[in-house]
Amino acid sequence: MSERTKSILWVIVTGVLMLGFTGAVLSDYDDDDDDDHRGRRSSRDVAPVTNVLYAEECSACHMAYQPGLLPESAWETVMAPEGLIDHYGDDASLGEAARAEIEEYLTNHSADKAKRSRSRAFAKGSLSSAVKPGESLPRISATRYFLHEHDEIPERLVSGNPDVLSYSQCDACHRAADDGIYNEHQVIIPGAGPWDD
Repeated sequence: MSERTKSILWVIVTGVLMLGFTGAVLSDYDDDDDDDHRGRRSSRDVAPVTNVLYAEECSACHMAYQPGLLPESAWETVMAPEGLIDHYGDDASLGEAARAEIEEYLTNHSADKAKRSRSRAFAKGSLSSAVKPGESLPRISATRYFLHEHDEIPERLVSGNPDVLSYSQCDACHRAADDGIYNEHQVIIPGAGPWDD
Protein backbone atom coordinates (compact mmCIF):
# COMPACT_ATOMS: atom_id res chain seq x y z
CA MET A 1 0.00 0.00 0.00
CA SER A 2 1.46 3.37 -1.00
CA GLU A 3 1.95 6.26 1.43
CA ARG A 4 -0.68 8.27 -0.47
CA THR A 5 -3.25 5.45 -0.08
CA LYS A 6 -2.41 5.13 3.62
CA SER A 7 -2.89 8.89 4.07
CA ILE A 8 -6.25 8.85 2.29
CA LEU A 9 -7.34 5.82 4.31
CA TRP A 10 -6.27 7.55 7.54
CA VAL A 11 -8.29 10.68 6.63
CA ILE A 12 -11.36 8.55 5.83
CA VAL A 13 -11.12 6.53 9.08
CA THR A 14 -10.57 9.69 11.12
CA GLY A 15 -13.53 11.36 9.40
CA VAL A 16 -15.80 8.40 10.07
CA LEU A 17 -14.75 8.32 13.73
CA MET A 18 -15.35 12.07 14.08
CA LEU A 19 -18.80 11.74 12.48
CA GLY A 20 -19.60 8.89 14.84
CA PHE A 21 -18.47 10.92 17.84
CA THR A 22 -20.47 13.95 16.67
CA GLY A 23 -23.52 11.75 16.14
CA ALA A 24 -23.20 10.32 19.65
CA VAL A 25 -22.97 13.81 21.14
CA LEU A 26 -25.96 15.05 19.16
CA SER A 27 -28.02 11.99 19.97
CA ASP A 28 -27.49 12.78 23.64
CA TYR A 29 -28.97 16.23 23.04
CA ASP A 30 -31.01 17.55 25.95
CA ASP A 31 -34.62 16.58 25.29
CA ASP A 32 -35.69 19.29 27.69
CA ASP A 33 -35.34 21.84 24.89
CA ASP A 34 -38.25 23.19 22.92
CA ASP A 35 -38.67 25.94 20.34
CA ASP A 36 -40.07 29.21 21.59
CA HIS A 37 -42.65 31.25 19.66
CA ARG A 38 -39.88 32.93 17.66
CA GLY A 39 -38.19 29.67 16.65
CA ARG A 40 -35.29 29.94 19.12
CA ARG A 41 -34.32 27.02 21.32
CA SER A 42 -35.40 27.32 24.93
CA SER A 43 -34.71 24.83 27.69
CA ARG A 44 -36.58 24.07 30.85
CA ASP A 45 -35.18 26.22 33.58
CA VAL A 46 -37.35 24.62 36.26
CA ALA A 47 -37.83 20.85 36.43
CA PRO A 48 -41.43 19.94 35.55
CA VAL A 49 -43.78 18.28 38.01
CA THR A 50 -43.32 14.50 38.12
CA ASN A 51 -45.37 13.43 41.14
CA VAL A 52 -48.80 12.20 39.97
CA LEU A 53 -50.54 12.70 43.32
CA TYR A 54 -49.28 16.28 43.62
CA ALA A 55 -50.26 17.06 40.03
CA GLU A 56 -53.77 15.65 40.53
CA GLU A 57 -54.46 17.20 43.94
CA CYS A 58 -53.05 20.65 43.33
CA SER A 59 -53.96 21.21 39.70
CA ALA A 60 -57.60 20.66 40.60
CA CYS A 61 -57.61 24.29 41.82
CA HIS A 62 -54.55 25.95 40.28
CA MET A 63 -51.45 25.23 38.26
CA ALA A 64 -49.32 22.59 39.99
CA TYR A 65 -46.33 24.82 40.66
CA GLN A 66 -42.96 23.17 40.21
CA PRO A 67 -41.14 22.40 43.48
CA GLY A 68 -38.16 24.40 42.19
CA LEU A 69 -40.07 27.66 42.57
CA LEU A 70 -39.80 27.79 46.39
CA PRO A 71 -37.18 26.70 48.91
CA GLU A 72 -37.70 23.71 51.18
CA SER A 73 -38.73 25.76 54.23
CA ALA A 74 -41.46 27.48 52.20
CA TRP A 75 -42.91 24.17 51.01
CA GLU A 76 -42.85 22.86 54.60
CA THR A 77 -44.92 25.88 55.65
CA VAL A 78 -47.37 25.48 52.77
CA MET A 79 -47.78 21.74 53.36
CA ALA A 80 -48.11 21.85 57.14
CA PRO A 81 -51.63 20.75 58.23
CA GLU A 82 -52.43 24.29 59.43
CA GLY A 83 -51.12 25.70 56.15
CA LEU A 84 -53.50 23.47 54.22
CA ILE A 85 -56.51 24.29 56.40
CA ASP A 86 -56.13 27.96 55.42
CA HIS A 87 -54.47 27.54 52.03
CA TYR A 88 -54.58 31.08 50.64
CA GLY A 89 -58.19 31.42 51.76
CA ASP A 90 -59.32 27.88 50.89
CA ASP A 91 -59.36 24.61 52.79
CA ALA A 92 -56.97 22.28 50.95
CA SER A 93 -56.75 19.69 53.72
CA LEU A 94 -55.50 16.25 52.73
CA GLY A 95 -55.34 12.88 54.40
CA GLU A 96 -52.04 12.44 56.24
CA ALA A 97 -50.57 9.92 53.78
CA ALA A 98 -51.27 12.16 50.78
CA ARG A 99 -50.08 15.27 52.63
CA ALA A 100 -46.84 13.57 53.65
CA GLU A 101 -46.16 12.23 50.14
CA ILE A 102 -46.70 15.62 48.53
CA GLU A 103 -44.64 17.44 51.16
CA GLU A 104 -41.79 14.97 50.70
CA TYR A 105 -41.89 15.42 46.93
CA LEU A 106 -41.92 19.22 47.16
CA THR A 107 -39.16 19.47 49.76
CA ASN A 108 -36.93 16.91 48.02
CA HIS A 109 -37.14 18.87 44.75
CA SER A 110 -37.26 22.39 46.19
CA ALA A 111 -35.44 25.40 44.76
CA ASP A 112 -32.56 25.12 47.22
CA LYS A 113 -31.94 21.51 46.12
CA ALA A 114 -32.47 22.00 42.38
CA LYS A 115 -29.76 22.32 39.76
CA ARG A 116 -31.61 24.39 37.17
CA SER A 117 -30.83 28.08 36.83
CA ARG A 118 -34.19 29.62 37.58
CA SER A 119 -34.74 27.37 40.59
CA ARG A 120 -31.41 28.46 42.02
CA ALA A 121 -32.50 32.08 41.58
CA PHE A 122 -35.75 31.41 43.46
CA ALA A 123 -33.77 29.83 46.30
CA LYS A 124 -31.84 33.04 46.98
CA GLY A 125 -33.22 35.32 49.65
CA SER A 126 -34.99 34.52 52.85
CA LEU A 127 -38.30 32.79 53.33
CA SER A 128 -39.64 35.96 54.93
CA SER A 129 -39.26 37.79 51.61
CA ALA A 130 -41.80 35.37 50.12
CA VAL A 131 -44.45 36.11 52.74
CA LYS A 132 -46.64 39.14 52.17
CA PRO A 133 -47.46 41.34 55.19
CA GLY A 134 -50.51 40.03 57.02
CA GLU A 135 -50.22 36.54 55.52
CA SER A 136 -48.70 33.39 56.95
CA LEU A 137 -48.01 31.39 53.79
CA PRO A 138 -45.20 32.12 51.34
CA ARG A 139 -46.03 33.05 47.76
CA ILE A 140 -43.88 32.46 44.69
CA SER A 141 -45.08 35.83 43.43
CA ALA A 142 -43.68 37.55 46.54
CA THR A 143 -40.14 36.20 46.24
CA ARG A 144 -37.36 38.65 45.50
CA TYR A 145 -36.51 36.93 42.23
CA PHE A 146 -40.11 36.88 40.99
CA LEU A 147 -40.59 40.56 41.81
CA HIS A 148 -37.36 41.43 39.99
CA GLU A 149 -38.40 39.48 36.88
CA HIS A 150 -41.87 41.04 36.74
CA ASP A 151 -41.10 44.61 37.79
CA GLU A 152 -41.56 46.11 34.30
CA ILE A 153 -44.94 44.56 33.58
CA PRO A 154 -47.74 47.12 34.02
CA GLU A 155 -50.29 46.04 36.63
CA ARG A 156 -53.11 46.63 34.12
CA LEU A 157 -51.78 43.69 32.06
CA VAL A 158 -52.05 41.36 35.05
CA SER A 159 -54.63 42.19 37.73
CA GLY A 160 -56.51 44.45 35.32
CA ASN A 161 -56.58 41.72 32.68
CA PRO A 162 -59.62 39.40 32.91
CA ASP A 163 -57.64 36.62 31.22
CA VAL A 164 -54.83 36.78 33.80
CA LEU A 165 -56.17 38.37 37.04
CA SER A 166 -53.13 37.52 39.18
CA TYR A 167 -49.40 36.94 39.02
CA SER A 168 -50.12 33.49 40.46
CA GLN A 169 -51.62 32.46 37.11
CA CYS A 170 -48.19 31.72 35.59
CA ASP A 171 -49.58 29.65 32.76
CA ALA A 172 -51.78 32.51 31.54
CA CYS A 173 -48.71 34.28 30.08
CA HIS A 174 -45.96 31.66 30.25
CA ARG A 175 -47.53 29.26 27.78
CA ALA A 176 -44.99 26.51 28.54
CA ALA A 177 -45.07 26.95 32.34
CA ASP A 178 -46.44 23.43 32.88
CA ASP A 179 -43.28 22.13 31.19
CA GLY A 180 -41.02 24.26 33.39
CA ILE A 181 -40.23 26.82 30.71
CA TYR A 182 -40.41 30.42 31.91
CA ASN A 183 -38.25 32.01 29.23
CA GLU A 184 -39.20 35.67 28.84
CA HIS A 185 -39.07 35.31 25.06
CA GLN A 186 -42.04 32.95 25.25
CA VAL A 187 -44.30 35.25 27.24
CA ILE A 188 -47.58 36.07 25.54
CA ILE A 189 -49.84 38.26 27.66
CA PRO A 190 -53.50 37.65 26.78
CA GLY A 191 -54.89 40.69 25.00
CA ALA A 192 -51.45 42.31 24.75
CA GLY A 193 -49.38 39.79 22.79
CA PRO A 194 -45.71 38.83 23.16
CA TRP A 195 -43.83 40.50 25.99
CA ASP A 196 -40.08 41.04 25.87
CA ASP A 197 -38.49 43.51 28.23
